[in-house]
Amino acid sequence: MPFPTVHPALARAIEARGYAEPTTVQAAVADPDTAGRDMLVSAETGSGKTVAFGLAIARTLLGEAERFGEARAPRALVVAPTRELALQVERELAWLFAATGARIVSAVGGMDPKREARALSAGAHVVVGTPGRLRDHIERGRLVLSNIDAVVLDEADEMLDLGFREDLAFILDGTPAERQTLLFSATLPAEVVRLARSWQRDALAIDTIDSRKAHADIEYRALRVSPAEIEKAVVNVLLRYDARASLVFCATRERVRSLAAALEARGFEAVALSGEMGQGERNEALAAIRDGRARVCVATDVAARGIDVADLSLVVHADLPNDREALLHRSGRTGRAGRKGAAVLIVPHTRRRKAEGLLAHAGLQATWSSAPGAEEIRAAEDERLVADPIFSRPADPADADLVRRLAEGHDPEALAAALVALWRRGRPRPERIFEAPRRAEQPAAAAADGGTGVWFRLGTGRRDGLDVRHLLAMICRIGGVDRREVGSIRLADEETLFEAAAGSVVAFDQAAAAGEGARLGLARIAGAPPAPVRTAPRPAGRKPHPGVRPARALPPHPQRASRRG
Repeated sequence: MPFPTVHPALARAIEARGYAEPTTVQAAVADPDTAGRDMLVSAETGSGKTVAFGLAIARTLLGEAERFGEARAPRALVVAPTRELALQVERELAWLFAATGARIVSAVGGMDPKREARALSAGAHVVVGTPGRLRDHIERGRLVLSNIDAVVLDEADEMLDLGFREDLAFILDGTPAERQTLLFSATLPAEVVRLARSWQRDALAIDTIDSRKAHADIEYRALRVSPAEIEKAVVNVLLRYDARASLVFCATRERVRSLAAALEARGFEAVALSGEMGQGERNEALAAIRDGRARVCVATDVAARGIDVADLSLVVHADLPNDREALLHRSGRTGRAGRKGAAVLIVPHTRRRKAEGLLAHAGLQATWSSAPGAEEIRAAEDERLVADPIFSRPADPADADLVRRLAEGHDPEALAAALVALWRRGRPRPERIFEAPRRAEQPAAAAADGGTGVWFRLGTGRRDGLDVRHLLAMICRIGGVDRREVGSIRLADEETLFEAAAGSVVAFDQAAAAGEGARLGLARIAGAPPAPVRTAPRPAGRKPHPGVRPARALPPHPQRASRRG
């Protein structure tokens, strides 16, 4: 389907950009019947909505004119929730309106306000900005709204979530009442609908999201991991996919900093993106991921708003998102413009129910598995090497003599071995991950009664200040299991015996080989468990086991106390 009738200058820009046909939202918004109307548009991230509202406001601003006149007070205002998104919108509108002589000015937090003030005083046709900075310029008299013919609120749901309602009201109340108002939102919660009723007139509702094929170009995977191995799982996922550009989401700024540093220490070209960074740092991080100097960007939800990287093919949820909207928005950074992508959720066993609820609420099907191990990563790397297009390229004539000398001086297998060694040199190494077990079908306590549990020994007990309650928490942490998979616990002074459900035995066997399990002498007991040996009382002054909280003395149970009395 060709593009609908659009302004000739914009049509030429679209053709030069290589767009053969419009996306769903572009076709709907640019339909001749929508000309000049207010619109409430529900559109997915990555659906081409910036070009869509550019086409819509062009009809309002230009009419039949080929070019804009002299730049004075702005004719259109585009409001976006974050700096990154606003700057992305500015770039998109710049090429779309290039042939019309449009002067487009940005006004965003974190940038030099004096430079923006000078740009505004020189005149503009379109101003793109964030709510807080736009309000500041309006209050200081730098931004005059009396000539505004069109207003676009981009990602309205996110602006409300970030608390910009008061700023939006202030901005819109200062524009002419007869303006055209376009409101774009990935979701339409009740507050967004109320916003539309307050600030739009007879708005045309356009829903371009097909819930049955949400993010059809994105493959979803959910990986079961132990809570202590989230970072290792992220490392192995990045190695398994080896994407040209990847985005890793964390819940907090602190997590962003620590994970980005950990990835860099392992040899990844990684950058961080979080709210406390200065705009210069944020711009540099985004430039690095776009031009290939970095291949991994670790970011918070808010900081990642507006990130648009053409080759971003992998999104990793290192921390689970809070809700369906966040899941879809994060994942929507990939699988854009018809390209395929992958979204991987790292799911600690303690958060599995939340992950399942998020996926179900979003109408998404994910493939559940363990985190990729060294063998899977090695196999994937081998396939990438064998399929590398470098083998089909003609040799550079300048290297002909060196190629001949290598071919004459070495047999083919030696050359291939050297190539493989060079390929692996300097690459980050996979992490060893203990597979988080699937849920046991029955609690281990029930398994113990039936004689199907497996017993393990830990070299710690009462003398280290432990009681059964703290031991249960320690055992679950070491094995990466929940308490339903631990049955009987026999506590002695120097050691502890515990029963594990059949489904968690592999996890405990793996835990015995490294980490906390190895330090505490975790080992499987062959055959029936012997009764643990109770030794003499702990000598006064002996310190508890390092890292173990001593058991608290509990008050006597009232009923038992009365019986003793």
